[in-house]
Amino acid sequence: MAYRRRSSIQMQAATETVAVAPTSSTAERPAKPRTRMMRQYDLVERVRSYNPDTNEDLLNRAYVYAMKAHGTQTRASGDPYFSHPLEVAAILTNLKLDDATIVAALLHDTIEDTEATRAEIDNVFGHEIGALVEGLTKLKRLELVSREAKQAENLRKLLLAIADDVRVLLIKLADRLHNMRTLEFVPPASRRRIAEETLDIYAPLAGRMGMHEMREELEDLSFFVLDPEAYAVVKQRLDSLAERNRNLIGEIETQLSKNLQKNGITARVFGRRKQPFSIWTKMERKSVGFEQLSDIYGFRIILDDVGACYRALGIVHTTWPVVPGRFKDYISTPKQNDYRSIHTTVIGPGKQRVELQIRTEDMNQIAEFGIAAHAFYKEGAGSPHERLKHESNAFAWLRHTIGILSESANPEEFLEHTKLELFHDQVFCFTPKGKLIALPRNANVIDFAYAVHTGVGNSAVGCKINGKFAPLSSELQNGDEVEVLTSKAQSAPPSAWEALARTGKARAAIRRATRDAVRDQYAGLGRRIVDRLFARAKIEYADDKLKGALPRLARGSIEDVMASVGRGEIKASDVARAMYPDYKEERLVRYGAKKGLAAKLKTQNPPHPARATSVIPVRGINSDLPVKFAPNGGAVPGDRIVGIVTPGEGITIYPIQSPALKDFEEEPERWLDVRWDIDETMPQRFPARILVHNVNEPGSLAQIATVIAEHDGNIDNIHMSRQSPDFTELTIDLEVYDLKHLSAIIAQLRAKAVVARVERVNG
Repeated sequence: MAYRRRSSIQMQAATETVAVAPTSSTAERPAKPRTRMMRQYDLVERVRSYNPDTNEDLLNRAYVYAMKAHGTQTRASGDPYFSHPLEVAAILTNLKLDDATIVAALLHDTIEDTEATRAEIDNVFGHEIGALVEGLTKLKRLELVSREAKQAENLRKLLLAIADDVRVLLIKLADRLHNMRTLEFVPPASRRRIAEETLDIYAPLAGRMGMHEMREELEDLSFFVLDPEAYAVVKQRLDSLAERNRNLIGEIETQLSKNLQKNGITARVFGRRKQPFSIWTKMERKSVGFEQLSDIYGFRIILDDVGACYRALGIVHTTWPVVPGRFKDYISTPKQNDYRSIHTTVIGPGKQRVELQIRTEDMNQIAEFGIAAHAFYKEGAGSPHERLKHESNAFAWLRHTIGILSESANPEEFLEHTKLELFHDQVFCFTPKGKLIALPRNANVIDFAYAVHTGVGNSAVGCKINGKFAPLSSELQNGDEVEVLTSKAQSAPPSAWEALARTGKARAAIRRATRDAVRDQYAGLGRRIVDRLFARAKIEYADDKLKGALPRLARGSIEDVMASVGRGEIKASDVARAMYPDYKEERLVRYGAKKGLAAKLKTQNPPHPARATSVIPVRGINSDLPVKFAPNGGAVPGDRIVGIVTPGEGITIYPIQSPALKDFEEEPERWLDVRWDIDETMPQRFPARILVHNVNEPGSLAQIATVIAEHDGNIDNIHMSRQSPDFTELTIDLEVYDLKHLSAIIAQLRAKAVVARVERVNG
C-alpha cells in the first residue's frame, strides 16, 4: 500500500517524517531521533516497568495490527512508517500512561492513513480506544479556502476530543514531539510551517498542561528551525559559559546540600542550565544582552513535605543575600496547571546569582510530567483517565477554555483566541471578597471583569484598583485587588474594548455581545418595517402566526426574520405573504410621489394618529436602530427627512431637499417614512455642512472658527480651496443640535466682514 503524503499545514500533521535539517553550519541539532525500531517485547517491558498489571495481550495485538495496517508505507526519510507510532508510544511510556493510551498511540494514524475504519478499531480494541484514535484523526475534504481556516477547524476538532478525554492531548503532544525530532526530510517551506504551528499552539499547550520538559523541547526544536542563526549564537554562548564554569553546578549543589543538612534537612539538590529558547525569549523580552542575564542556571531542592520547603527557604534566605523582586510562592498560590513550587534567587557561592526552586517530590513529578502525573503518580479510586479528569485543575481549565473558544464565529477568530488563551504568563489578582483570578501578564481590568463573569464584563462602567478609582484599561499587577463597577443601563460593551482586551475569553465575549447588539438593532428596525407595512395594509400581525410561517421564510426564529428584514435580506412584503398567502403587495409609488408624501408626513407635528404606527422615529446615532446620516451634509432636527434602507447597513437619513435622493428614484421599496423623536432632556449633536466664501486676509479663519465656537458648534473637518487671490472657499463639517442652532451660526457668520457668502450644503 503506497503511503499517501498528507498536508503538513493542518493541525493534525502527524504522519510525515518530521526532523530538523541543519540549516546553519554552526547550529547543532537540539535532539536526535532514535535509530533502532523498538521491538514488540521492548514495548511490553517498558509498560510493565511501571504497570505490573498491564494487559500484555492488548499491547501485542495493537503492535501487530498497526504494523500490518501501515504495511509498506514509508516516511520521507525512507524509514518504515510504523516506526513513527512506535516512537510516539515510547514517549508516552516515559510518562507512565495507561494501556489504552499506549494502544491508541500505536493506532493513532490507522484510520487516517490506512484502510482501517473506526468501526473496525471499536470491534477489535473497544469503544474507548476507538474514540481516542478518532479524536486524533484530521477532518477530511474540508471545503475551506484558506490554510488558516483548515488549520483552525482541525484544531477545533482536536480540542473538542480533548475536552471529552484528555489522553487525546497527551498522544497528540507525543506525536508532535516525535515529528519535531525528525523534521529534516520535510521540504523547507513545510518545515517552517510545522515549526511555527508547534511554537504557537503545541508548546504552549504542553506548558498549560504543566508538561514543562516537553514544552521546552518543543520550543527548542522549533527555535532551531525558525531562527537557526540565533539558536547557534545562544548555544555557542551557553557552551562557552559552561566551559568557563565547568565545576560551578557541582560546587553549588554540594554547598546547598551541606548547608541544608547542617540544619537538619535532608534534600535532593540538582542544577541544570536553561534552554536556548528560554534564554533567547528572556533577552528579547527584557531587551538585555547575554551577559546581563542572571538566571542561566537553575537549581531544584526536593524535600519530603511542605513544611520542609518553608524551613529550607528560611535557611537559604538567612545564609545568602536575596535578590529583591525575585521571590514567588506557587505553593500557597498554585498556577492553573497545578504547578506548585517556591521560586527565589540569591547571591550564592562565588557571588553567583542562583535561581532556586524548592518543592516536594510530588510537586516535582507534576512539574515534570504535568497532567500526566495524575494518572499513576497519585493513588486514588477509579481509572487513570478518571483521575486525570477529576484531579487536575489544568484539565478543568482546558475544558472551560474550550467551551469559550467553541463559541467563536469563524475559524480564524477561533485560532486567534486559542493562541491568546494558551500563550501567556500569569498575574494573580483578587476580587474584594478574596477570590483569586489568574490572568495573562499585561491583562487589564476589562479582562478581569470577564474572568469574573461575562455579565460583569458586559455591564462594567468603572473600577477601583486597591481602593482607588482607575480606568478600565489599567494594566494589572500581581496582588492587585480589583473591584469592578457595573451599571444595569449598559447591556453591551463598547466594540472598542475588543482591541484593549488581552484574553481570548474577553475578546470572544465582547465580539459576541457586539454582534448581538447589532443583531438586536436590525431586529428592531425589521420589526418596525413589518409593523409599518401591516398597518398600511390593514392586516393583523401576531408573533404566533409568524412562528408558523418560519419554514417558508427559511429562518429559525422570529428574531432571525426581523433581523433579516432590517438588513434588507427579506422584504416586509415577503413576511406578509408567508403569513397571508393571499396578500397582494400594494403598488409602489415612484420617487416624485414618494417625495411629496414624505414631505407631507414630516409637516404633521405630531404625526397623524392613523399614520403614527407606520412612521419610524429617529432619535440619533446612539439609538436602538442602525441609523446613520447622509454623507456630505447630514441632517438635523427640524429638517424634513426621509429614510433609505441600505442592505446590511440599516437606515440612512436624508433631508427631503437632498439631491442625492434622485439616486433612489427607481427603488421606491427602499424608502421609509421617518420622523424626529428627540429627547430634549438629553441633547445630541447632528452632522451638517456649510460652504463659506471668505475674504483672504490674515485672521479670517480664526474669526470664523470663533463664531462657531461661541455658538456651541463643533467643527469636525475643514477643507480649504483658493478660488481667487482675494477669496477662499471653506467647506466646514459641523455638529449642531438642530436646524435653529445651525441657522443661528449661519446668521452670525454672514454678519462678519470677512465672510462674503454662507450657504448650507446637502449632498
